[in-house]
Amino acid sequence: MNLIDAIRSRRSVKHYDPEHRLTDDELRKLLSHTVLAPSSFNMQNWHFVVCTDKEVQGQICAAGWNQAQLKDASATVVFAGNLEGYKNFERTLRKAPDDIKKMFSGMIPGFYDGKPQLQRDEAARSISFAAQNMMLMAKEMGYDSCPMIGYDPAKVAAICGLPEGYPPLMILTVGKGIKPAQARMGLLNLEEVVSINKFGNNTLTGEVDDA
Repeated sequence: MNLIDAIRSRRSVKHYDPEHRLTDDELRKLLSHTVLAPSSFNMQNWHFVVCTDKEVQGQICAAGWNQAQLKDASATVVFAGNLEGYKNFERTLRKAPDDIKKMFSGMIPGFYDGKPQLQRDEAARSISFAAQNMMLMAKEMGYDSCPMIGYDPAKVAAICGLPEGYPPLMILTVGKGIKPAQARMGLLNLEEVVSINKFGNNTLTGEVDDA
């Protein structure tokens, strides 16, 4: 499947074969491409809790208002943000040239330290990039996915044993879909969401093909 096909065919699928499991090799392939996503300063300020145990998935389902995909998917992946990821730059820059290490070590702490909202915003950005990678890679592998925010984060954090500073910012289900997603409900035209050079300067127009 090429990239355009993956983008166009990726949908939020909510019905999965509850008997299907992903192999370790499939999980490794999925995750090793997920972590190729970009992150500021190469912080990689994320942690993925891959839930494949039916009991654990059932607990997350209960914390997610009993949305069936949370327990029926082959894998229920909790995307946790590492709010102190900026403190680990020695580890994430281990292959960087010495001049880059020196430059970043002077920049990163001052940029993020004492700024909790920025720390959380940065984690959310990083996780969003990673989630898109996972969804497209799942589609490439012949699987479906669904990004979710409908759950009690405190309960999910407790179920997954997440330490303080690792909020569960998103859950992504991956598995073998057994029912297609609903038809697209309507995409906004380009002129409704795009401006050129200045907000409201709409010179790039066009209806989006949502087939």
